[in-house]
Amino acid sequence: MPEHGTILVTGGAGFIGSTLIKQVLHETQSRIVNVDKLTYAGNLETLAEIAASPRYRFDQLDICDGRTLRHVFQETQPDAVMHLAAESHVDRSIDVPADFIHTNIVGTSVLLDVVRDYLKGVAPGKRSAFRFHHVSTDEVYGSLGSQGQFTETSSYQPNSPYAASKASADHLVRAWHKTYGLPVLITNCGNNYGPYQYPEKLIPLMILNALEERPLPVYGDGKNRRDWIHVEDHCRALRRVLDAGTVGETYLIGAECELTNLDLVQRLCRLLDELQPRRAGKSYQDLISFVEDRPGHDRRYALDPARLRRELGWTPRESADSGLRITVQWYLANRDWCRRVMQGRYGGERLGVRL
Repeated sequence: MPEHGTILVTGGAGFIGSTLIKQVLHETQSRIVNVDKLTYAGNLETLAEIAASPRYRFDQLDICDGRTLRHVFQETQPDAVMHLAAESHVDRSIDVPADFIHTNIVGTSVLLDVVRDYLKGVAPGKRSAFRFHHVSTDEVYGSLGSQGQFTETSSYQPNSPYAASKASADHLVRAWHKTYGLPVLITNCGNNYGPYQYPEKLIPLMILNALEERPLPVYGDGKNRRDWIHVEDHCRALRRVLDAGTVGETYLIGAECELTNLDLVQRLCRLLDELQPRRAGKSYQDLISFVEDRPGHDRRYALDPARLRRELGWTPRESADSGLRITVQWYLANRDWCRRVMQGRYGGERLGVRL
């Protein structure tokens, strides 16, 4: 991609997308076109600090709307696409799988066709430099046993509607590369966390529940393991892949930070005990409550990021200790933001309960 080119980001008002956009605008001279439908989890307030930048443009639209999307491409002439627009919450996918099929599968296919048509009309040099970066998840690979890690050659075994929709999108991107020669890159990442994450996700939900003296629901026995990464580290990896990744290849992004859900919640409780002690002097861990497990709950994810580190020189900057501390401190300082984004949309209730 040209050093000072234009990047079209889908889903740029979401948690990862907004972090990515702010990084790019703060650290490079690239221009950003943010395309977002502004569903319940999209929030332009997260982008307020860069909204007036002359290098930033926002278009509210659904990526399934091919006609409007084509118009944006023609107006902005992007040099790359970073595709993050997706319904992303596993529990919510159990309740309303059709939304995930519509956005994650149909939307990706529409976007791919728009990009294919767009590239037919650009100069050969611009076409050869163009990149379509599809941002995906480790959940497409299913569940690991007690040993080993996912690699770029792991087979796909999605077990939730969310994972199946993202696996389908991955396959579409590969097919458009093989069939039409679209210059694609694919990344699969572990669980992200950090500031501005919508409070339906585990870490912000636990923090906010604890501060309100509400139960901290842990699914099953709490021993399901995930590979956690701070969102800023993820976004730095995405940018590195866009700049230097090999067309047609997949890169796994992980910080090799495996934690069980119970261990994670206990760490959050200990940080809150230190930073915002309970009035009664008790530990927040007393609020932990084990609840019925999620249907089809994968037991363990772990990613091997060796290729990304070896070929592209990326390494994470945040450890679990530093990243979680930063995150807890941010939510303590921004409880008003949480109330605003949740108002009338989500009240902390359990989603994805088995029928």
